[in-house]
Amino acid sequence: MTLTVLFAAKSESWSVYEAALTAAFSEAELNADLVLEAEPDTVDYIIYAPDSELQDFTLYTSCKAVLNLWAGVENVVGNESLTQPLARMVDPGMTAGMVEYVTAHVMRHHLDLDRYIKLTEPLWEPKMPKLAEDRVVTILGLGALGGACATTLASLGFQVRGWSRSQKSIDGVATFSAGPGLAEALPGTEILVLLTPLTDDTENIIDANALSLLAEGAVIINPGRGPLIDDDALLNALDDCQISHATLDVFREEPLPPNHPFWNDPRVTVTPHVASFTRPKTASRQIAANIQRSENGEPLIGLVDREAGY
Repeated sequence: MTLTVLFAAKSESWSVYEAALTAAFSEAELNADLVLEAEPDTVDYIIYAPDSELQDFTLYTSCKAVLNLWAGVENVVGNESLTQPLARMVDPGMTAGMVEYVTAHVMRHHLDLDRYIKLTEPLWEPKMPKLAEDRVVTILGLGALGGACATTLASLGFQVRGWSRSQKSIDGVATFSAGPGLAEALPGTEILVLLTPLTDDTENIIDANALSLLAEGAVIINPGRGPLIDDDALLNALDDCQISHATLDVFREEPLPPNHPFWNDPRVTVTPHVASFTRPKTASRQIAANIQRSENGEPLIGLVDREAGY
């Protein structure tokens, strides 16, 4: 039996993924036709990007699963026509890229490298940084991305705390969970990394109250989702010196508008949503593995919990 796999994403993605998916299907020995168009009732699987033109899944009555190309599913999980199993992207390449981005910026702020990189005049003024063992780093979100970052930072000697909706256990990491756990995880945090999914419960999770719990002069790194932060509260905390710097990769509106105050604030580093990318080769292998698992009656990798929202 030949499976029909519909690729539903913007046209520029097809040129990137066609060869990688075809190779991954062959490698996994999947007998599958990868197509851009098909009669809806003949489609077995949909490889999907939420910005695709496909928004109504009602006619895809034979579809066994929708395989998201993005790690985030907040733009699709609420689609009431999508009743098929939905899997978010869990890509080893994406995870590796996120670990590198987070580790780089944690080390940048830990070692206070901006002090030297951004010098505008000759100034020989050495300052001894803390050792990692004396620095508290807290990560909100301990899924595939956050858990990998927590493990890496703990291996470097940092005092790592992690917070997640459900209780997790990671070697070398003090873990906290929803409810009072956030108020327990934040106090004394010197570097805060945001990698929790965006849900109704996590939107504006970093508000004025949360910011006040951090160590004075703390740094925030957000490669997760823009709406996790109350922007006005962050700007106020920067003005009050409660926060010394924010490195932001994601925003409520993208591209970040040219007149947004983040652009010209020396206490804010803006990167244009580059913390991590879905890597076609490794992502295609994950998609092929999920189709294979589905055909074997096994649970999907990254299966979305509709009630939780991720």
